[in-house]
Amino acid sequence: MNASFRRLLALLAVFFTAFAAVSVMRTCHSGGSLRDLIPGLARHDERFRPEKFTLPERTPLDLGDVELLARLNDEYAKLTKAVVPSVVSIDTAGVRTERLLDFWGRSRVRSYPTQGQGSGVIVSKEGHVVTNHHVIAGQQQIRVTLHGGKTHPARLIGEDTLLDIAVIKIEGDGPFQPLKLGDSSEVQVGQLVFAIGNPFGLGETVTQGIISAKERSLSDNQRDLFQTDAAINPGNSGGPLVNLRGEIIGINVAIFTPDRENPGFQGVGFSIPANDVRDTLFQILERGRPVRGFLGVQVRDLDPAVRSALQYEGAAGIAILGVSPESPAQQAGLQPWDVVVSYNGETLHSSTRFFDMVQKTAVGNTVALEVWRKGTMIELRAVIAESGATAPVQMPQEGVRDPEEILQALGIEVRDLSVPERMRGYQGVVVTIIASKALAAGVLQAGDLILAVNNSRVHSANEFFLHLAASAAAQDTSLQIVRHGRSSRVILPAVPRVQ
Repeated sequence: MNASFRRLLALLAVFFTAFAAVSVMRTCHSGGSLRDLIPGLARHDERFRPEKFTLPERTPLDLGDVELLARLNDEYAKLTKAVVPSVVSIDTAGVRTERLLDFWGRSRVRSYPTQGQGSGVIVSKEGHVVTNHHVIAGQQQIRVTLHGGKTHPARLIGEDTLLDIAVIKIEGDGPFQPLKLGDSSEVQVGQLVFAIGNPFGLGETVTQGIISAKERSLSDNQRDLFQTDAAINPGNSGGPLVNLRGEIIGINVAIFTPDRENPGFQGVGFSIPANDVRDTLFQILERGRPVRGFLGVQVRDLDPAVRSALQYEGAAGIAILGVSPESPAQQAGLQPWDVVVSYNGETLHSSTRFFDMVQKTAVGNTVALEVWRKGTMIELRAVIAESGATAPVQMPQEGVRDPEEILQALGIEVRDLSVPERMRGYQGVVVTIIASKALAAGVLQAGDLILAVNNSRVHSANEFFLHLAASAAAQDTSLQIVRHGRSSRVILPAVPRVQ
């Protein structure tokens, strides 16, 4: 054994001796014994001694001390018990296709299964269920799970894409337990409400809150909504918002969240008022589709350019740009460049409000129009017709080409964004159809999101067609689009004149 190795052993011996001495001193100083230094021996031979404890037997308060809260607690539970059996969970399944391009630019179609979840509420003893259109849109199979756990298939009766409402019917033996649709015009900001649904597929869930605001609108085409702080999460869509009487005052439709990838409740939820839901429900059950009023005009808000062109100095009104042939507007005597100041006695300040009033007017009703025409105020009366296929709007300028001719040559069909799409922050309109051999074929594709026409933002299908028809009649048109998540610009050629 050499000297270096002996010195190393000596140092190790000194180190372990010092470590042991320090450990013994610390253990003794803290009141322990040498047994505590040996794992497994410490108190190994000592028997466990039960701890003495005393738990309280009385509550801090009697129910008599909080009588109001006790009654409120019981009434919350009573309300929940009464309404939950009418709320259903909805599971959907279907197959979707998407068009892909391979490395060589060849197109192929891929199909893949889809599944979805949502909520609904039974509104008739026969098993009619109201839910959101986006819950069942594009799905081939719909199954409904009732309060007791029974599952039934369901079929689609009709849908209202603008309001985001769908009506389905349970394919099973009734009678079912429905909830009554309340009068949403009586709803007040601050009143207590309960949201019931199937968030995240967890099953029946009840949350409580208040009406935070009324007349919220997510887009130009969306009717006014209720805002509530009752917790609404993905899966709650289509479930009811009820008042203290257990009446449906709204159908939960959307939430506001800054996280688009993982949406969750942030204290701001939206519900479609029950009166709008009732109107659509009756129309779908009677005709299979929603019925809306139609006047037959193309309008524009009174911006400075329009006021200057018309030499109109009034404070209120909307300008008429065109009138459809044989429409209620033409039969009433409306003309291009008229200014409609009031509709049925209500002063007009925006085209959005004007169209909302027209759509809500019952078909066949006569409405009074106060109209400014070249410095003179006149009274006109129009009979509202049903919205549907109509003749193209006639524009006032001499020599201007028919907008319908322009749009048919381009061959583009678009739709407004759905409520969920708008809540995810999308803007613009979505291309649905491109006609074969049309000018837009090869330039646009179904599914493209169109954001702007010639750098002017578009927010609705009507606004898009108005800009497009005016531009393409005289020049090439630049469109800002989003395709497969990428933004780009495309050019539509001007529509040539037919000789």
